[in-house]
Amino acid sequence: MAEHVLRAGPHPAAVRTGELAMPAVAANSAVPVTGEPPRADVVTPVLLTDIEELAQLGVWSIDVRAGRAYFSDGLRRLCGSPTGDTLSAAIELVHPDDKPVLDLFRARLYSPTDDAPIEVELRDATGERDFRVRARSETDATGAVVRILGTVQDVTSSRDLERQAILDRRLFQDAQQVARVGTWEWNTQTGECVWSTMLYELFGVEPGVPITYTDYLSMVHPDDRDWVDKRWRGLAVDGRPAEAEHRVVLPDGGRRVLRCRAVARDNSRGAQVMIGTAQDVTEQRSTETRMMRSSQRFTDLVAIAPVGIALFDDSGHLLDANDALCRLLEEDLERLRGRSATDLAHPTDRATSLLHSDGLQGGDLRAGQRVLVTASGKSVYCELSVTSSVADDGQRFWLVVFADVTERRRAAERLRYQATHDELTGLPGRAAVNELLGQLLSGPEADSVAVLFCDVDNFKRVNDSLGHDVGDELIIALARRLERGLPPCCTPGRMSGDEYVVICSDVGEVGGVEVLANRVARLLRTAVPVRGQLLRVSAAIGAAVPNGPDGGPSAGSRSTAADLLRFADAAMFNAKRQGTGRVSLANAELIHTANSQMLLEGQLRDAIANGELVLHYQPVVGPDGTILSAEALVRWPHPERGMLSPGEFLPVAEQGDLLRELDRWVLRTALREAADWPLLTGGVLGGGPGVAVNLAGLVPGDPEFVEIVSAAVAESGIAWDRVVLELVETSLIDLPSRSRSAMAELADRGVRFAVDDFGTGYSSLSRLKELPAQIIKIDRAFVSGVATEAADFAVVRALVDMARAMGRTCVAEGVEVESQFHVLRSFGVEAYQGWLLSRPLSAEAHRELMRLGPVHIPRGS
Repeated sequence: MAEHVLRAGPHPAAVRTGELAMPAVAANSAVPVTGEPPRADVVTPVLLTDIEELAQLGVWSIDVRAGRAYFSDGLRRLCGSPTGDTLSAAIELVHPDDKPVLDLFRARLYSPTDDAPIEVELRDATGERDFRVRARSETDATGAVVRILGTVQDVTSSRDLERQAILDRRLFQDAQQVARVGTWEWNTQTGECVWSTMLYELFGVEPGVPITYTDYLSMVHPDDRDWVDKRWRGLAVDGRPAEAEHRVVLPDGGRRVLRCRAVARDNSRGAQVMIGTAQDVTEQRSTETRMMRSSQRFTDLVAIAPVGIALFDDSGHLLDANDALCRLLEEDLERLRGRSATDLAHPTDRATSLLHSDGLQGGDLRAGQRVLVTASGKSVYCELSVTSSVADDGQRFWLVVFADVTERRRAAERLRYQATHDELTGLPGRAAVNELLGQLLSGPEADSVAVLFCDVDNFKRVNDSLGHDVGDELIIALARRLERGLPPCCTPGRMSGDEYVVICSDVGEVGGVEVLANRVARLLRTAVPVRGQLLRVSAAIGAAVPNGPDGGPSAGSRSTAADLLRFADAAMFNAKRQGTGRVSLANAELIHTANSQMLLEGQLRDAIANGELVLHYQPVVGPDGTILSAEALVRWPHPERGMLSPGEFLPVAEQGDLLRELDRWVLRTALREAADWPLLTGGVLGGGPGVAVNLAGLVPGDPEFVEIVSAAVAESGIAWDRVVLELVETSLIDLPSRSRSAMAELADRGVRFAVDDFGTGYSSLSRLKELPAQIIKIDRAFVSGVATEAADFAVVRALVDMARAMGRTCVAEGVEVESQFHVLRSFGVEAYQGWLLSRPLSAEAHRELMRLGPVHIPRGS
């Protein structure tokens, strides 16, 4: 007959004390417990006690009709129930959470459906011990329960073992899940396999699906299948543990890499069984593959890198190098191996190690520029980058990159030479002159130094009448005469244009400053053959010496290079005022004038540095009055002399070599102030009126021309095509290729160039086609007479027609009366600038003018 079992599971938080509650006749029953078994004829008390103690068992019964219950001594010992307890007291020994199960158990005993035993598991009051209670009801002929017989058995130990087994199984499954390891068993005779749940997951197969060895092989990658089958069958033959790492193809097409291990065993029936594990190493192998590929790419990169790369050990000896370093040093790798870093350096550069190991504390260090020596003895300049690292075995090593900068260094030297020497004549330029003069004045023979400033008379007439090519040939010829005719203690230089300077390191050696000045004057007073004709020239000479009676500053002070050049320049201007070919020596009066100019120059320098200048703007308008752009005009609100116009301080800036800094300030300020002009005219940022800036010191020949302009545009945020750079015509004629390239680079970005005061230079019409400019500004000298002078009328019309034919835009400067405007408009001039339309306005007044809309233009014809 089937058994009916009621089980009450253990409460997880229970604490056990070792007591058991007994079943009762009814709830709250006070049925007495006796020590007399109702059927003593069946089992003797001694035998019952032995059986109970051996089986950890207790016996109980309830005589329903008599209302008595019997607990054996073994049961009392098992449950810790004292003698004489009532049945209701025994019930209290059951764990509270198990009371419902006990009630159901009692109900079924008092209302049995058959005579089959009923079983239930209960815990003691503290939940620490587990008991299996088993009972059967006896009924009379009417079906009424007359007796209940039962046993209680302590099953705590077995339940603990079961719980531990469950925990172990769960931990084992969790470990498989974490490690991605599955277990398997293969019966080599039947081919049947037993897989763990994790292994099913690894293969992407539904758990519980029957698996055979053939099924397993079918999922092994086709390229691995044969050797994997041989490996496992070999294991079945020789019985030695085996490993195999292979690929599998999942049912969904995915692929994994499994690392399998197996051993052979005989099962209980004598059949050979292989058991093993399978671990998913897909990600690990993928990572290793990526690392190998990355390492290979690094190796390939090192091999083809155009820079030299070397590996040094901790003592500084070369371990390995790429082909580029071998080519650089003109050595085979085998000859380089083992050489110290110091040996690679040029003998003149071995004071410190190439590696600078003392400065490397686990980080990177750019070792800077060093000189290496090749196998043939040549010097090679390299930029070194050094880093330290640690190999897998713990040894430190150095990775050094050698970038060959020899050509770059030579180019830099050439650029420095070009920056310090005049491009046309090759003579030292302004920077080199200042450097040399400064060195002489700081030496012990400073009082013997003399400076001569020379300016060719009427040179502009040569340019205007014969052209710049002839003028350049004349400048070169005079430079060669100075180089050949000056004594060894004198060095000639070219400051700019037609200005030369002569620096004498020992004026006493040449007989004094006057003798030297007259000698230089004779050298520059000559007839120079140029293109088949003789050009007679002369020059004005100004001379200055430090601390002389009339040629230097007051006693006790020390002249600087700038002082002497300034004094000599002032003396040269004095000589020019006296006529051609004259010589003048600096005296106290000239020095006082020069000092006054120096004071103003210093104030101007501070004003530029402190942003104390202001910009006014004069609109450039179209024929309908639309403001197309505005020319930025600098003004200086002098604290003592009031508002100064450019004509009052630009000569000071030119003489003090401030034109470049002044141009940079005007450029940055004008672009910044003009950035939001489009919003004032109802447009959007990126379009609208342009802003024009005159450049005199910052010209395309400047090595930093492109960088300075680009930085100003980026800082202001203005659109490139709203920037107009104005240069005088003479600065755009016969430009060297470097200057043209700089202009072309900016023009490609959108910057427009304008020729200022066009028509006043040499052969203007014939050179118009060559000018790298998009805008032609017709000089006011022609505009002023366009309505009254036939010659001006004809010249302006020709300029406009030629400009239109070549795609240039014409701007008429100095438009002051209506008749000029009407004539120019009839020629088709696209833009106008002058007092007739608007005077130069402050920045705020100009903004207000743009807000009001188009400028008023004269009506009529």
